[in-house]
Amino acid sequence: MNSSLERARAAFGRQAWGEAFDAFATVDRAGPLGAEDHERFAIAAYLIGADEPCDTAWEAAHRAAREAGDTAGAARCAVLLALCLVLRGQMARAGGWLARAEGLLAESGIACAASGYVLVPKVLGSLESGDAAAALDLSVRATELGRRFDDADLRALGVLGQGQALIAMEDTGTGLARLDEAMVAVTTGDVGPVVSGIVYCAVIIECLRLFDWARASEWTAALSAWCDAQPDLVPYRGQCLVHRAQLQQAAGSWPEAIATAEAACRRLNDPPHPALGLAHYQEAELYRLVGEFDRAEAEYREASRHGHDPMPGLALLELARGDTAAAATSIGRVLQETAHPLERPALLAAAVDICRSVGNLSGARAAADELAAVVSSSSPSPLLRAMSAHAAGSVLLAEGDPVAALAELRAATGLFRSLGMPYEEARTAVLLGLACASLGDRTAAALECDNARETFAQLGARPDLDRLAQLAGVFDEPAGDDALSEREREVLVHLAAGRTNREIAATLTISPHTVGRHVENIFAKLGVTSRAAATAYAYEHQLLSKPSHG
Repeated sequence: MNSSLERARAAFGRQAWGEAFDAFATVDRAGPLGAEDHERFAIAAYLIGADEPCDTAWEAAHRAAREAGDTAGAARCAVLLALCLVLRGQMARAGGWLARAEGLLAESGIACAASGYVLVPKVLGSLESGDAAAALDLSVRATELGRRFDDADLRALGVLGQGQALIAMEDTGTGLARLDEAMVAVTTGDVGPVVSGIVYCAVIIECLRLFDWARASEWTAALSAWCDAQPDLVPYRGQCLVHRAQLQQAAGSWPEAIATAEAACRRLNDPPHPALGLAHYQEAELYRLVGEFDRAEAEYREASRHGHDPMPGLALLELARGDTAAAATSIGRVLQETAHPLERPALLAAAVDICRSVGNLSGARAAADELAAVVSSSSPSPLLRAMSAHAAGSVLLAEGDPVAALAELRAATGLFRSLGMPYEEARTAVLLGLACASLGDRTAAALECDNARETFAQLGARPDLDRLAQLAGVFDEPAGDDALSEREREVLVHLAAGRTNREIAATLTISPHTVGRHVENIFAKLGVTSRAAATAYAYEHQLLSKPSHG
């Protein structure tokens, strides 16, 4: 036997994928490989992210199997090539190879594992077209063929499809149980490395779509040992690479998340993948959080150019830049357009923040109430419960009910902490501090403020640090009405009359952003946290009737 080929096979057996790839490439240049070795070459290429050599090797494996009279093997190689192409968004080529596999099986009339593999792309097509019942039927058939022919990879793909179809049919509990079953097969080593990556990425996508970040994080951690044992492995690819960045962001690993998002944009760019817009959106989100607003805007534009709606991130960027009117218009528009229940929670949470900032408490209340209805009408994830509690607490605080707000905010804090989401926990700590301050407990307020500041500094969340600096007066003893400037007193008069920031800006011929700054300063100087509280303070201290002073 060729010693170079022996070394290639040995490297493959050790899961030294880079070494195996190089060795098989050397042997292939010296002479033709057999079907099994071409397949090993394809797998090694796939696992190190060498897409074009992977495609070429699968094609060679397919040809070698046909020449050897192995129709089942040839069909299976064709389907696996089709799946690799589907993951990269090359649907036309994938369809061609799937048709070739089906033609081979039809000509031969044999029943084999490949008969189940050809069903897998059809499952994906049925899910994409919204025919979940057909997807479930196809997945059950694929699973049965996997059991019949003792093919663990096919069984795992079939169980995965069942889970996806059941979730699409709103049987979420059973669907998630099927996904867990598929992942057990991955983490116990029953499934081959190519299908392991496919199953993991599909499970993560479903978990995050359902806001089940705890499950996504748990399976990611369980898979880490498998990945760590294979240093050449490129485990995250396609849309899954974007979701990897989202998990890193949630865990507070922002530099790593930015690097992953940038890698996703590069990898998905040539040829353009359907998830490229999502990758640019994720990169924009991270730049917004660290205060690189111009780069964030550019990435939101790229997301839109590649077909991904840049909301609610772009609206939150407008809010961070002080253009509250544009932010309110943007979030209002997208809420009117978006009907899918799984797409609304993030929009509603953003709407609460934006409406509060422009003084539209009725709008903030409506968004928070709808988010609460989502939680009460289903079996929500801890993340959805945390989002809803945070929104409810922030609205109660703005409405002047800090006691009720504290109960909601403490519930949100506990949930965010259990999920390991430090940024969201710190944002909630700021609101907790404001609630404590409005009740006169400056010590507790300062503690919450310090906790939030430390987390924001560790994360590099510059906009949030700036916001804390502006609120510093709320966490100290209030300065009182004598500290108000003449312009702040003018703004307070209009605020007490119930006017929005935009209306005040038009009356005083200043920008809405400037009005927002004045309102924040008024809150800080008076030691209040909402418009209602500022108005009450002003009337209680007869502040509106006093002559203005600079």
